[in-house]
Amino acid sequence: MTPPERLFGIIGRPLGHSFSATYFNDKFRDEHIHAEYRKFELPDIGDLMELLSEYTQLEGLNVTIPYKQLAIPYMDEMDPEASAIGAINVIRISWDENDEPVMKGFNTDVIGFRDSIRPLLNDDRRKALVLGTGGASKAVVYGLRSLGVEPTLVSRTPGEGMLGYADLTPEVMEEHNVIVNATPVGTYPDVDECPPIPYDLLTPAHLCYDLVYNPDPTLFLRRAAEHGATVKSGLEMLYIQAREAWRIWNE
Repeated sequence: MTPPERLFGIIGRPLGHSFSATYFNDKFRDEHIHAEYRKFELPDIGDLMELLSEYTQLEGLNVTIPYKQLAIPYMDEMDPEASAIGAINVIRISWDENDEPVMKGFNTDVIGFRDSIRPLLNDDRRKALVLGTGGASKAVVYGLRSLGVEPTLVSRTPGEGMLGYADLTPEVMEEHNVIVNATPVGTYPDVDECPPIPYDLLTPAHLCYDLVYNPDPTLFLRRAAEHGATVKSGLEMLYIQAREAWRIWNE
């Protein structure tokens, strides 16, 4: 078999839920691009450099849970917006004259999230609860603020400036009409799980957005819809950020 002229991939753990390889390999086939996209499930972020030593034709990587923040110290350069967010999900790789990798980190999650949630916002949806505090939530917080929506983080282990799930009182739920799940809870194969919010306090005024796209819809979205909330999965966000990643890799 002829090796691909160009190689791309995704790093994270686990990767069984990821649609990225299917998306890109379908794109390469349909557009007659001689390239391949692979899943690289790394047990530890420290394995990144070993991966690059083995695959010296790599031109780009997507980054998913749990490495969106942990990969930053390995970057030789950071896009300014990715630096401001504090998380990356795209790495552009070039190779110097000594065949050493030179990596630049980007964040296209924020573009995908911002563009897909914007049409669902209105004057009554100006305060949001963001479930989770990892790399994905950083892009969500940045994106919401850029759209004029005030975010409040919700965590299982709340700290300063964030709420715990026990703090989601009727008053809090009424005040925050946007709820974004930026955790991996409910991702395939754990499809019977959902964030522990008070679903009975949701109303048709609420917008519930889940970054998880497999399954679609998640239990979080199904339970929200039962109470009349507007719901949206992260599938469109995935496609938008993937297109943006391809643009970055081809700059």
